[in-house]
Amino acid sequence: MTAPAHSFADFLESRYAHLLARCREAGVPFYDDAGVAEQLQRVLLASDFAYDCFSRAPALLAPDALMLMSDPRPADARAWQVDAAERDEARQMALLRRFRKREALRLIWRDVNGLDEVADTLAGSTALAESCIESALRYAETHLGVRHGLPRDAKGKPQRLVVLGLGKLGGGELNFSSDVDLILAYAENGQTDGARAVDNEAFFAKVGQQMVKLLAEVSVDGYVYRVDLRLRPFGNAGRVALSFAAMEQYYQREGRNWERYAWIKARPVAGDLAAGKRLCETLRPFVYRRYLDYTAFGGLREMKALIDAEVARKDLTDNLKLGPGGIREIEFIVQLLQMIRGGREPSLRVRGLLPGLDACEQLGVLEKARAQALRRSYLFLRRAENRLQMLRDEQTHALPADAVLVERIAQGLDYADTAAFAAALAQERDSVAEEFRNLLAPLDKGGTSLTPDSWIQLWRALERDGGDASDLATAGFVPAEPVREALLGLTRSPAVRSMASGSRERFDRLMPQLLQAAAASRAPAACLERLVRLLHAIVRRAAYLVLLDEQAGARRRLIALFADSAWLAERVIAHPLLIDDLFDPRLDAVPIDRSAIETEIVRRVATLEQNDPDPEAEIELLQELKHSLGFRLGLAFLGRRADAVATSRRLAVLAETIVATVLAHAERDAIRQHGRLPGHIGSGSGLAIVGYGSLGAAELGFASDLDLVFLYDEALGSVESDGAKPLDGQRYYARIAQRVVHLLTTMTRAGRLYEVDVRLRPDGGKGLLVTSVQGFADYQRERAWNWEHQALVRSRLLAGDTPLARRFAQARAAVLGQERETAAVCTHVASMRARWRAERDRSNAAELDLKQGAGALLDIEFLLQALVLAHASRFPALLQVSDSASLIRVAATHALLAPEQADALARAHATLLDAALTCTLDARSRIAPRNALLDAAVADVLGVARAVGLAFG
Repeated sequence: MTAPAHSFADFLESRYAHLLARCREAGVPFYDDAGVAEQLQRVLLASDFAYDCFSRAPALLAPDALMLMSDPRPADARAWQVDAAERDEARQMALLRRFRKREALRLIWRDVNGLDEVADTLAGSTALAESCIESALRYAETHLGVRHGLPRDAKGKPQRLVVLGLGKLGGGELNFSSDVDLILAYAENGQTDGARAVDNEAFFAKVGQQMVKLLAEVSVDGYVYRVDLRLRPFGNAGRVALSFAAMEQYYQREGRNWERYAWIKARPVAGDLAAGKRLCETLRPFVYRRYLDYTAFGGLREMKALIDAEVARKDLTDNLKLGPGGIREIEFIVQLLQMIRGGREPSLRVRGLLPGLDACEQLGVLEKARAQALRRSYLFLRRAENRLQMLRDEQTHALPADAVLVERIAQGLDYADTAAFAAALAQERDSVAEEFRNLLAPLDKGGTSLTPDSWIQLWRALERDGGDASDLATAGFVPAEPVREALLGLTRSPAVRSMASGSRERFDRLMPQLLQAAAASRAPAACLERLVRLLHAIVRRAAYLVLLDEQAGARRRLIALFADSAWLAERVIAHPLLIDDLFDPRLDAVPIDRSAIETEIVRRVATLEQNDPDPEAEIELLQELKHSLGFRLGLAFLGRRADAVATSRRLAVLAETIVATVLAHAERDAIRQHGRLPGHIGSGSGLAIVGYGSLGAAELGFASDLDLVFLYDEALGSVESDGAKPLDGQRYYARIAQRVVHLLTTMTRAGRLYEVDVRLRPDGGKGLLVTSVQGFADYQRERAWNWEHQALVRSRLLAGDTPLARRFAQARAAVLGQERETAAVCTHVASMRARWRAERDRSNAAELDLKQGAGALLDIEFLLQALVLAHASRFPALLQVSDSASLIRVAATHALLAPEQADALARAHATLLDAALTCTLDARSRIAPRNALLDAAVADVLGVARAVGLAFG
């Protein structure tokens, strides 16, 4: 493919002159102004097919025909030219072939002259095919309808055939010279209503057969498209057209992995498009699984093996589509990512390769640079493929052996010679091949286990007769007997006993690998027992077994997690969908601000069926998201990618965002049932939610509950809503608040969002669930206890209308900003702290209660509350924040703490919070063995407390 540069001037001059002569002979005026001559010569260099067409039909160079070349609209804009009415079959066949030829010449002209981009040419080829298929279908329906009548369903409603396009037709990216992969279906069984009635199946089969004949039969005018129906259920042995029910039954029971890949691009291209969309939606669960689907590797392995064998057998190394680094490898990369993640990521459920690649990049499952390289290579290869096919209108993907033809293609693509084109082609294919090898490396291993025989024999002994606890102890699992009992329970479980042979083979290959990996972990026995409990939960989910069997990295991450964090392991066991997060390449990209989390919520909700929204499904999805993001935050903290203060703040932001989402959900429910409250001005319904405690202070733990208070606008308390079931304002708001609490605490198969405590509202458990803002302000000013004012320091508005937020902030500032005697404040706060410690401190000489112990987290909270209550009247900046870290900083700014005191207090707070979060992740109560670091922290806290007048120690 390295012929010397060749001059085609004589070749083009000869062709050009011949066409001029043919136009003169036929009396066709040819105007070569406005650059037409140069454009025509580029076409003649690129396409023997075009030269032959112009020679046979000089009218294709007439002025009106050349005007078509400048028309940017695709073929469907001119589909009226192949109207099927009142024509016999031969005329319709000729009409279709001439239409396709004219439009094909237009595509060549625009492509080789740079009037269209590659994507435009692919879309134009697709539109042309769709127009021809629809025209052929309408003719067949009309022709057969005269004899048999219209096909009708059980209710008498007329039906049309649904023509589904797969492959590049379905993806809207058809080659210039391509066959079309079609599947034919219809909505319901029934009969036609004509004099010679037949079953719908027979009628639609006849329609499909005649449509194929119109498109694919070779006549004096050639053919329109080669049609391939072999992708239908049961292939050539299957019925030509199937009902939707039969299609659904087939794919549920018989569907194979390669068919899932084929259906990624399936879409209705002719006939009843609306019914076709319904069918595709019905079959979506067949293509996209709800969880991350690593069984997709198996299907891809099968297809890759077949293609590799074909490449080797036919020596297709230089094939632009099937060879190494070819178009098919790019398709595999994108489709694999779509198959694995499309069930949970609706943006990946797109049909074209370029949109799929864009979605992968936007989601972060493909790095930007890698996605851009694949996009560049794809466009290069498709452009070269189209030019190869435009040369002679042949469905070929291999460069010709004739060096002159290759030289023509190279120059038509604006390369100086064949060598320059070959170098560019090699560069793009090498890039694709490397990406393919990196992404799909597990496919070459085929799940082959490299586990030493000793671990395989240990597992076989356990399976055979229960094994020996001493062998497990020798392997490192101590105490061994509980581990042995757990493994026996797994092997004897109904789920394992009833496994299909293939799944059981994979399971028996996986278990020795898990035994070996757990034995090498930090806590072998505990790790393996947790793994066994997980396997009980996932053993029926082949995707996870495939993942753990084939992906050594996945196994390592799971083993490390199960050895290092009991709490996170329990989350995975309770919610196996979290395995998806553990192996997500975007694991570290956790949304940490409210807007990012809200965006993620909106994106996840888009996965639901929006035509008939299911409130329970939305809450379940929200629960899954909360577990997912909380789990990722736990992993980030465990891996020291985020410190304790940042982690607790992010957990609080997550909770705040979910509370706001649930409030909006509850408000929608109230509006739907009870209408709106007239006179309300602002966003939402006029209700606000205030967070107290660790949520209000933005210091949430991994398992914290939420302290919530509900406030409403008293001006609307007695107004009646305007819906079908009206309520007065107070009951209206109470109903919303009850709904919020219910949605936050309700249990589904995904768990629950949060435990909720509403006892910090005015008058505690005896008070109403909702309180007016004015009532709240009055209560805080007139009847609240000192401890309630302390609690108010760690409060903030989470969600609600802006006017209510402003009024709550004013009420809070008015209460906390009162002038108080510093000594009296210190006395009250110290007294309360002493009472709590006496009742709740679980510390002893060897262990520290990280919350209630002397100098622990609660001492820091009380110390800061005392500073706010004593000094907020002089320093209002203390009222602008509610979290400990910020309060320490503000107190130091206003000299309420010396710099060294603030630094010591901030260090102590971070140390104690880190220890508390670590205890939670280890599934321990927040009581930690005393050590030098903790001792220094509590000493610093008690020292600062004494310095500001608080006798905590």
